[in-house]
Amino acid sequence: MPFIGNQPALSYTSFAKQDFTTSATTSYTLDHPVTNENEIALFINFVRQEPTTAYTATGTSLTLTSATSASDDMYCVFLGKAVQTVNPPSGSVGLSQLSATGTKDATTFLRGDNTFASAGGDNTPAFYARASTDQTISDNTLATVVFDFENFDTNNAFASNTFTVPSGEAGKYFFYTNVTYINPTSTGFRLLYFTKNSTQYIELQRQTDDSARNNYNLSTIMDLSVGDTVKIQIYQSSGTDMTLNRIGGTDKNGIHFGGFKLIG
Repeated sequence: MPFIGNQPALSYTSFAKQDFTTSATTSYTLDHPVTNENEIALFINFVRQEPTTAYTATGTSLTLTSATSASDDMYCVFLGKAVQTVNPPSGSVGLSQLSATGTKDATTFLRGDNTFASAGGDNTPAFYARASTDQTISDNTLATVVFDFENFDTNNAFASNTFTVPSGEAGKYFFYTNVTYINPTSTGFRLLYFTKNSTQYIELQRQTDDSARNNYNLSTIMDLSVGDTVKIQIYQSSGTDMTLNRIGGTDKNGIHFGGFKLIG
């Protein structure tokens, strides 16, 4: 009879058959893996056997309940090929099988927006430095705070009391510092700066105080380009010298400066 639209194509299906060479055993090997015994029709001497009761099967292993003899005729018909998993085997998918915008490499992964983004990472460059000796700050003088001992410096980016953004490491950075000073008098004021490229970026100001020892704690986030520099500077106008005090031995951290690159 005529069809409306495209005429369907004919297709044919044949089931695979396997003949066995029998012996006095209950164990046989299948040509094709199966999920269970219901995926094959087993015949012994032309009589179909009942799955589970007369035999079991998994993978390519066929196990009979009773052993055959060498004179038996045994064959099976595969009713369907086993589909063991919907997941690709481990190691079967590489970068060439992924389709996405962006750069595909071993440190990236496919996001829902079909772009690649960095899969985690380290907060580096990172550094932490401190002063091993006290420092004298003269009256009415802008001075760079000296940090002459490095606890760590991942990218060798900290030198001469200054952090410099290395090549390829532009981005947002978090910086923190602490300066402890001995107050020479109760007059004047003190200013502590994060200085970016020789320009005072952010400051902490303290007016006159009467304490024998005081702390500055200052932190900030900067968006930096390659080659940008960051250091700590201090200014004081007390009418006399002021001492930055490391508080005790060389392991003390009364004067320190640290920072690291933010991920993302």
